Amino acid sequence: MSITQAVCTSFKQELLVGTHNFTATSGDTFKVALYTSSATLNATTTAFSTTNEVSNSGTYSSGGGTLTSVTPTTSGTTALCDFADISFTSATITARGALIYNSSDSDKAVAVLDFGGDKTSTSGTFTIQFPTADASNAILRLA
Repeated sequence: MSITQAVCTSFKQELLVGTHNFTATSGDTFKVALYTSSATLNATTTAFSTTNEVSNSGTYSSGGGTLTSVTPTTSGTTALCDFADISFTSATITARGALIYNSSDSDKAVAVLDFGGDKTSTSGTFTIQFPTADASNAILRLA
């Protein structure tokens, strides 16, 4: 099993047909779910699945948490979208990666996050910190 960071190929195609709406006030709902090292997630992932998702703990429950979407913007010639950091409190979690997905549209996959190793919280706060929202670092970029 392996988790490989990638923007999902199906998401790229779905952008071209207008499937996803990232507008903060009236757009789709995007979520992030956490997965164990037993998961297989990569560019070919097409939808959220509970297979090898971490167990419910604290404020984390199956399906993960809702992301606060920042309306897409541009930086130079790059379009980008960012999410606010998300935390799950009072949680005992060991996660190797995560999946961002569109829960408004059949749980379609957006991107796979590879944490580079198991990350753990023990009766504490598990936080996903998204990178700086700029042309070089934003979690979703179209250059």
